Amino acid sequence: MKAIIFAGGTGTRLWPLSRKKSPKQFEKLINNKSTLQLAVERLLPDFKYEDIYISTNYAYKEIIEEQLPKIPEKNFIFEPEKKDVAPAIALSISIIAKKNPLEPIVILWSDHLVKKVDAFRKIIKAGVSELKNDPNKIIFIAHKPRFANTNVGYIKYGKIKNRMGGFNFYSFESIKYRPDRKTAKEFIKLGNYAWNLGYFVTTPRFILDSYEKLAPEIFKNTESIVKEYGKSNYKKTLIERYGKVKSISFDNAILEKLKKEQALVIVEDIDWSDIGSWEALKEALQKEQKDNIIKGQVILKQSKDSLAYNYDDKKLIVGIDLKDHIIVNTKDVILIAKKTSMSKVKELVEGFDKTEHEKYS
Repeated sequence: MKAIIFAGGTGTRLWPLSRKKSPKQFEKLINNKSTLQLAVERLLPDFKYEDIYISTNYAYKEIIEEQLPKIPEKNFIFEPEKKDVAPAIALSISIIAKKNPLEPIVILWSDHLVKKVDAFRKIIKAGVSELKNDPNKIIFIAHKPRFANTNVGYIKYGKIKNRMGGFNFYSFESIKYRPDRKTAKEFIKLGNYAWNLGYFVTTPRFILDSYEKLAPEIFKNTESIVKEYGKSNYKKTLIERYGKVKSISFDNAILEKLKKEQALVIVEDIDWSDIGSWEALKEALQKEQKDNIIKGQVILKQSKDSLAYNYDDKKLIVGIDLKDHIIVNTKDVILIAKKTSMSKVKELVEGFDKTEHEKYS
């Protein structure tokens, strides 16, 4: 049983902490640990360090090695440039498949928080057990939706097909990548839709067969790269060829084209959150919405439903009569905004390119 954690994103919505040179998954947001470190910890002791792979960008090589010293260097799979998820998964799975294409593999992401870790581990074990019955499939680990989240995909599931390890395995009906808010609310009302966490239990062979049939351009390009893996010219070949395919999500390239019989769905509550934005971090850490979430030297008076993170020990943040606010203070930037305005952060930061503010992106 292998696991691969993808850690190549940039995390613009967690700016100004998350920057191009040090994205959100490497920042120590929770208990002085990064979400990448927490993602690895969740797999222990069921996985050995040598069974855990990390997919990331060459630009983050030193950060990865510093934060994960126990994972063998050969288990780091580097992209030479940022593409969308589909090319990254194709590259990593192709490399892992060279050893054992039929060994179960769990696909995970580095920027999430999972509070119900025991349930998470049991779900993975159940998925692997089910895969032994038929390795030619993918098993979605989906989550019962808490609200109309528009930053995730939604899986429509059907009847119970099997039960293993205390969990129901539902039939797979369809998947919708990031619906608008109105559609997301409709999905929740229908009751047979779940969040697609991007967590899967499958085999490398199934994934590669799917690419060959459904995304042949990516498959052929990746194949031409990986045949040089382990040779002296591999990195040169990777740099030359990796960027030749279009950027496309894994959902759009593969998942939306799957046949119903090729997948099963586990739908559970593992208290999962995508720490992709400051408001998402607050939602993940709060017990009640009115709670304030603070870090560093912060004093909030007569305030509620706000987050204040201070990364400068030489300054004190004081907030009075705040409601629904996000305050983030780093060494060079102070962000102050309403929670309802945080969707504008990504657009703001992307606008820094080729301006006098580019150094802050």
